[in-house]
Amino acid sequence: MTKVITILGARPQFIKAAVVSHAFAAHGIQESILHTGQHFDANMSDVFFEELGIPKPDFHLGIGGGSHGQNTGRMVEAIEKVLLEQRPDWVLVYGDTDSTLAGALAAVKLHIPVAHVEAGLRSFNRRMPEEINRVLTDHAVSLLFAPTQRAVAHLANEGIVGASVINVGDVMFDVALHYGERAKNLSSVLERLDLEPKAYTLATIHRAENTDDPARLDAILSGFAAFGKTIVLPLHPRTRARLSGFGLQFPSNVRLIDPVGYLDMVSLEQNANLIATDSGGVQKEAFFHRIPCVTLRDETEWTELVEARWNHLVSPDTAEHVASAMLASLGSKGSEIQPYGTGDASSLIVRSLIESPLL
Repeated sequence: MTKVITILGARPQFIKAAVVSHAFAAHGIQESILHTGQHFDANMSDVFFEELGIPKPDFHLGIGGGSHGQNTGRMVEAIEKVLLEQRPDWVLVYGDTDSTLAGALAAVKLHIPVAHVEAGLRSFNRRMPEEINRVLTDHAVSLLFAPTQRAVAHLANEGIVGASVINVGDVMFDVALHYGERAKNLSSVLERLDLEPKAYTLATIHRAENTDDPARLDAILSGFAAFGKTIVLPLHPRTRARLSGFGLQFPSNVRLIDPVGYLDMVSLEQNANLIATDSGGVQKEAFFHRIPCVTLRDETEWTELVEARWNHLVSPDTAEHVASAMLASLGSKGSEIQPYGTGDASSLIVRSLIESPLL
């Protein structure tokens, strides 16, 4: 039996891994989940795993809270111990966190084949730790599962070509299809919050480039105020801490709520009239649900959504830029595109691992 260890470090990675874990089970693959603990998330409770229908991690390293270098180094050492004990046939990593790079480094140094889900994404901003993580991971692993043809092209530009690169589509599209209907049937978040469908904008702000810069954070808050319409914002702990430290407050049209579970978040996305975010995953989820999106960043990895006008990229350097982009995006529609596959990325990933000549 093929034995896989999946290395995860943050809540979004667990969500992506959920559909692949279901595919592993359907194909009789023995999967063990290792959680580095990179991002402590109070919402990753029993309910979180029950909603996704996945088992809790088999290994929990509890590593987090330090600098990028500290975390990565400690993770490599701890992951290596688990890999030496378990001796899997494959190690699977996702995305671009410190956990992604640490898992890849630990495995390749033990000559264990590594596969990278979401390979080939590039922001071309080397100041982002995530960009360094994804580039180094792609150049270390054995199999690269790209989510789009553009990601394949990025890899080719860096000399990574051939049978090791497979365009499987985006696992987040699988997730949207699998859990979208479940959210419609099971989530009662709109009733609990007394929200009317399409009568609010959903916002998320958590990225360090926004929360750690008082000028940018103030521009976002002032832009929300100038937007003037109801905004629902699940408040990330990082953002809450920075607000207090900078002496900033959210305007009166922003309704702050505690972070919500995954199905509730999907329901909030599905029923919003607009989404404003600095999250990479939420950009795509907005597209999957056909909700216009404003991305409050200087660049995005998902450029095809900007080109198709589903996503409107705006640097949050002034309140005017933020407010005007949000007002212009209300009610907008992009062109119909299908860049993320057909919703079977998880099955393609599992079959590729099983059939790989590296086994």
